[in-house]
Amino acid sequence: MQDRSLSEELKFQFKNGGMHIRLIFVNVVVFLLIILLGLIGKMSGQEVLFNIIKDKGFALQTNLSDLAVAPYGFITSIFSHFSLLHLLFNMIFLYFAGNMFRQFFSDRRMLHVYVVGGLAGGLAEVIAHQFGTQYPAVIGASGSIMALFIAIAVYRPNIQVSLFGIIPLKLYVIALIYVIADLAQTLSSDGTAHFAHLGGALIGFLSVQNLHSSSNIINWTESLHQRILSFFANRKNRSPKMKAQKGGRVIKTDEEYNVDAKLKQQKIDKILDKISKSGYESLTKAEKDFLFSQSNK
Repeated sequence: MQDRSLSEELKFQFKNGGMHIRLIFVNVVVFLLIILLGLIGKMSGQEVLFNIIKDKGFALQTNLSDLAVAPYGFITSIFSHFSLLHLLFNMIFLYFAGNMFRQFFSDRRMLHVYVVGGLAGGLAEVIAHQFGTQYPAVIGASGSIMALFIAIAVYRPNIQVSLFGIIPLKLYVIALIYVIADLAQTLSSDGTAHFAHLGGALIGFLSVQNLHSSSNIINWTESLHQRILSFFANRKNRSPKMKAQKGGRVIKTDEEYNVDAKLKQQKIDKILDKISKSGYESLTKAEKDFLFSQSNK
């Protein structure tokens, strides 16, 4: 088989590599955008202005008055890094944590744990700042990645990994080391957002509690996400739908259309729940075909 070019390989990995690969791509692209803004600022002689844009646009402001002006920092900060080493460390951690997570859960669930873990980590830093922590702004995917890692460590604690490729340790031991280290350093000024790590770790722990219950925090956010999508889909499709039948066309009423849409959504939710429990390969061919057909609509 002919080797793919670099651009073809990147497209292939983004499409087929899994959610953790897509998240890495997003983090890298955002980092390149931040670097580009810095270069533009330096070349135009407006470095101070562009640094302000960078800080206010990508970092999470922990001061409440600044946060009120830029609440979007809760989202932008979990995909942003200001230094190459910070990015590299987090992306290596994301690759391994995400790869393990994907063995047991769906890509969709990984995205939800990543985002909710990052939001919780950001909220933890904002709350901590009100009680005297010294960081006016935080940035990085650490809280999100910690959520993924802790979720796997709690769900499959006895998985054995080699620390530094040498020391064999069970996953829960590494998780405990991380959590205890963050707890011990919450009052230090080492430039690390330890409360964000702990907030993400809490979501990781909660994400695998009552795993198949609607009260599970990630199941709840997935359900909310689906309801939001369905709401906008229903608004878009309010007009009566037409269906062709032999001998002429029959008009579906709004009520009939909504009933059909609800039944389809229930079937999709059932399939996604099966993926969450047993993985994509547990689906029958008919279920895979149905899911594929719906994703293309």
